[in-house]
Formats: sequence, C-alpha cells, structure tokens
Amino acid sequence: MTQLSAAQKPTDSSSRALYGGKGTRRITVRDISAAKERGEKWPMLTAYDAMTASVFDEAGIPVMLVGDSAGNCHLGYETTVPVTLDEMTMLSAAVVRGTSRALIVGDLPFGSYQEGPVQALRSATRLVKEAGVGAVKLEGGERSHRQIELLVESGIPVMAHVGLTPQSVNSMGYRVQGRGEEAAQQLLRDAKAVQDAGAFAVVLELVPAELAAEVTRVLHIPTVGIGAGPETDAQVLVWTDMLGLTSGRVPKFVKQYADLRAVMGNAAKAFADDVVGGTFPLEEHSVH
Repeated sequence: MTQLSAAQKPTDSSSRALYGGKGTRRITVRDISAAKERGEKWPMLTAYDAMTASVFDEAGIPVMLVGDSAGNCHLGYETTVPVTLDEMTMLSAAVVRGTSRALIVGDLPFGSYQEGPVQALRSATRLVKEAGVGAVKLEGGERSHRQIELLVESGIPVMAHVGLTPQSVNSMGYRVQGRGEEAAQQLLRDAKAVQDAGAFAVVLELVPAELAAEVTRVLHIPTVGIGAGPETDAQVLVWTDMLGLTSGRVPKFVKQYADLRAVMGNAAKAFADDVVGGTFPLEEHSVH
C-alpha cells in the first residue's frame, strides 16, 4: 500500500488557525465553520484593489470582503446604492489577483438580486466565474431566504447580512437595528432564516451588543460583527475607516489604528514643496 507523504496527506481544517496561519491553499468556508466549532475569533477587512489586498493577505487577514462600501470609499458615491455589478466584478477580480491565502467574499450590489433567486444566481455566477471570489454576500434576512437557498444549492457559498443593511438606506436610514422586543425578535428570525437557507456566516451590523451575543449563541454558523459588540465570532471593519483615511466623522464602532490620511497628505505636501523649490529631482534621481 502506497504511503502518502506529509505534503500529500489530507489537511484537518479543524486544526488550521485562521488569523496568521500558514498554508498552501486558500481559506475556505469549511475552515470558517471549523473556527466556530473551536471558538476561534477571526478578523475580516474590506479590500477593493490588489495592492491593499496583498498587504492584508501578508498580514494574515483570513477573510476579505470586497464590499459595495467601495461606492463610498473609492468611487465617490454618496451611498452604496449606485454601485453596479460590473464595478463589483472588476474590484473583486483585482482583490483575488492580489491575494493567495484569504477567502475573498464579493458583495452583490443593490439591484443585482432583489428580483428573485434566478437574478441572484446570474449575478453571483459572474462574481465567481469572472472575478474568482470564493463566496458572495447579500443583504436581507427572511426576504432573501429563497435567493440564498438557490445559490447554496448551486454550489456558491453565501455570507448573509442582517441588521443595518446599507442598500436599504432610503427606507431605514442609518440607525441601530433590533432595539425593542419586536425588532429584536424580527432580527433573530432573520438570522435563523439565512442559516436555514444555507448561509455559512452572517454579518450583524449596528445591532445592540446584547442581541448580537444572543444571536451568536443561538446560531451554529459564525456571526461577523460591525457595530455589534464584542461577543460575535468575528469582527469586520471598512479598511479606510480602520486606517484613518476616511474624512469627517466615522461611526462610533470604528477604532482607527493609524492616521494614513495625515501621512499621505504630509507626503504629498513634501513632494510638492521639493518640486516647487527645485530640490526634486536631484542628480541621484536622474539618468543620462
């Protein structure tokens, strides 16, 4: 009987740490599920281009979301609503090209899945085939149950998103979701609905910490918090918020780990001063 070498032996995903772990293959949804089983918390960041994504990949970030938040952060839109599927496909493909380990989740933008399961499958298939993402994300709980079900049946992993759903800003605004008994029960029903439909994880956005903790306890799939307190299985931030590039006021739940806006602004001014003052380029920057 032929013995397998160590490199050929099947890997046990249950022993594979998500954050900072090493490996020769991408993180999969099976790895995400195994982390929930062993109680491992993990980080997720948004990414919209190959260069930024490569930095986060090298840092060991296990999951990156190519979010439609790119509309606000990079495309100059006031909300996420105008973002198109073409734009999401282009951005997702760039992030996939810039990474080798992280699970890349592509957002389905507003208008690309609301018509029903068939439209959702068509849109998600584009992100998988043309961009190469490992999973897709869509907003909505009970109302998106049928879409999630068909995508999962078709072999496309789905990350769900309940609580504050930015694509619904015109109807719900930007406010905390799940406050009060009735609203809390609805959010719990939404979370259970996406789990029952086959989602491998669910984002809880701007939800009271106590409610997010209860949802996390009840569900067997991982919860990803953003403004949902410390008890969720994972945490996600928009990277431009996290690194201090966002201008103006940022949400209360954001922790800024750097001030890149100041760093970039100072560097741009220093470059401009050198050009105007004639100190750039110098001899060492010239060719003959």
